[in-house]
Amino acid sequence: MSATEQGSEPGNELVVIADKPQPKPKAARPTPIDPGFHYHRLRKTVHVICVIIFFLLPLTNLMRIDIPRQRVFFFGYELLISEFSIIFFSMMFLMFVVAAMAVMWGRVYCGYLCPQMIFSEASIALEGRLQRTVNKYVKGDGTKRTVLSRALFYLISGAAAVVLSFVFIAYFVEPRDLLHRLLSLDIKTAGGIAGAATTLLTLIDFLFVRLTFCTTVCPYGYLQGMLTDGHTLLVHYRDDSHECIECMKCMRVCHMGIDIRHSPYQIECVGCGECIEACNVVLAKLGEPGLIHYVWGEQGERLGTGDKTWFQKIGLRDAKRVVLMLVLLFYAIGLFTALSMRHSVLVQISPVRATLYRQDKDGTVYNTFRLKAANRSHQQQTVVLGIVGLAGIHFSSFENAVVVSPGQTVDRDFEIAASPGSGLIAGVNHFSLSSRVGNERESFDETFITPFKDSQ
Repeated sequence: MSATEQGSEPGNELVVIADKPQPKPKAARPTPIDPGFHYHRLRKTVHVICVIIFFLLPLTNLMRIDIPRQRVFFFGYELLISEFSIIFFSMMFLMFVVAAMAVMWGRVYCGYLCPQMIFSEASIALEGRLQRTVNKYVKGDGTKRTVLSRALFYLISGAAAVVLSFVFIAYFVEPRDLLHRLLSLDIKTAGGIAGAATTLLTLIDFLFVRLTFCTTVCPYGYLQGMLTDGHTLLVHYRDDSHECIECMKCMRVCHMGIDIRHSPYQIECVGCGECIEACNVVLAKLGEPGLIHYVWGEQGERLGTGDKTWFQKIGLRDAKRVVLMLVLLFYAIGLFTALSMRHSVLVQISPVRATLYRQDKDGTVYNTFRLKAANRSHQQQTVVLGIVGLAGIHFSSFENAVVVSPGQTVDRDFEIAASPGSGLIAGVNHFSLSSRVGNERESFDETFITPFKDSQ
């Protein structure tokens, strides 16, 4: 401060003039940066696509196991349960797909594709939205609003359980037949009992179990722990410079209720990436990058970074993964080959040798054969038979064109006759029977037996 003396005589005043305080310099506001990829939006988009696929597969017969009719529908193919090779390759292919996903990308199936995760999160979101809506528009005490929101949640969950159970059982029972059972409240047949039990279990899951299933019952989470290694994609927290601001946003957005900062190997972590986005959004406002990332192994580089080849960037980082993909490719080729070689109508022709031959009074010789034709398509088919490589024989009292309805199996015996003087040798005569269904042709090597010389 500075003082100025105005005078020493009475009446004179001493005026003190204080210096004005200097304003403190404003702290520079951090420049926000781009928070990066939106994993939450990606997950919800994938969830919607998965729900649509879940509904379409059985209702359009793209993928369904019809237990009553013993049929397997697989992307336009109608397979018999007895077609073991195709079913085997299909199951092995799907099993290795799940295993390959776990080895390379960790819990990505759990976080993005698992129906239990999708519908559990939907149930939690529905409950929260109903509570907020009731609190906003309904007047009254808290008890009244709580009861109303819970009642609405139970009602909607019950309807959703019925719909989802219907779709699930439709994977094993023809949807129109199942709808008839549902409308008639059938709880006597196997399909009706299965539907009622599934509805009850689904409702219990929606109301009480939810994500607890993932850490108590689901075996995939424990299997994933055995399949991962130092190159598996996982969610990892790295804070070498101690920049974490303890906002706890990563914990608040985690549906499993864990703190990812403790370990990337927690059994509850499903690798959804919600905590990654939350950390990125908060720190981006402060001009700092996020501290949680997808990384290739605990000590590996971040997803999408590093000087790696394209196949290393997608997870093919060692010989084990290459071999796994080759095995997966083998089963895919086997499945494709089996499907491409498959005919719409399964035709089998075999001789009936309970009696070698039959000869009537005029010397005509008859051999009996059996035709089995199973129509595995959705259209009526006609099987046309022909005799190749042996003159002098013909079908006897048998139309060589057999009509087979969709899903029908025809099992019929027929005779081939050789008239006297047909020129056949005594004993065994070799020839072929051909079958034609549309553009599909098959040939069956057969034998026609005539009386041997010593029996004449």
